[in-house]
Amino acid sequence: MSAAATTWRSRRGQALLLAGVSIAFCLLVVALALALPEATVSLDETRRPPSPAHLLGTDQLGRDVAMRTVQALERSLAVGVLASSIAAVIGVSAGLLAAMAGGWVDAGVTWAVDALYSIPHLVLMILIAFALGGGTDAVIWSVAVTHWGTMTRLMRAEAGQLRDALFVRASVRLGRSPLWIARRHILPHLLPQFLTGLVLLFPHAILHESALSFIGLGFSPHVPSVGVMLADAMPHLPAGAWWMMVPPGLGLLALVLAFDALGNALRDLLSPGRSQL
Repeated sequence: MSAAATTWRSRRGQALLLAGVSIAFCLLVVALALALPEATVSLDETRRPPSPAHLLGTDQLGRDVAMRTVQALERSLAVGVLASSIAAVIGVSAGLLAAMAGGWVDAGVTWAVDALYSIPHLVLMILIAFALGGGTDAVIWSVAVTHWGTMTRLMRAEAGQLRDALFVRASVRLGRSPLWIARRHILPHLLPQFLTGLVLLFPHAILHESALSFIGLGFSPHVPSVGVMLADAMPHLPAGAWWMMVPPGLGLLALVLAFDALGNALRDLLSPGRSQL
């Protein structure tokens, strides 16, 4: 077996292992959140500091902060995965269409991406979420609609290079349709970039979901969410109730950093040449 084949097998094994660990981690978080009962209101135990009975204390309604933090992170993970997936699909479709069609289609997609980035993300998300009336669906669509531009640019550039490859030109001369070429030749080569871009979208989606919930355009106030928990904790910080804000804040930070590290690791594994530049 050649050295190149051995290296490829090793990298593929590492990528599969990394993907398996990531999926197991996500399933564990979801399982923990589903296994936990809904935090109950107990007005006799409001704003209690961490103790053996409540490891991370209680909030202003006597609800267990640890329990609500795990459930809030699960919801952030679910919204991040769904919104990022929608944005990634839009980005791949638009980028592939621009690269294959060219001409005015390419110009139109490029103009749409430039127009998207001419408006600050958070401002545009607030406008979309407000127009949709707030809530979970509004958060998902506002995040998805504002995050497809980066994926579009990446897919357009990669597909444009593949379009000029010899095997693609040979398929064109053989009379293959653009749809057949895109499905058989272009998309398989874009899979590594798609997976990397998808994972790297998660941190942005999770942070922006929390921001929308923090200002009241995301989840309902009674639903465990990192943004909701941080907003609820703000009035109680002057009284010293730090435990109401620190656990959900640190949990959100850890989740974002974990997906950012995962995305960078996938990029290095699937595109080793770029990581050495």
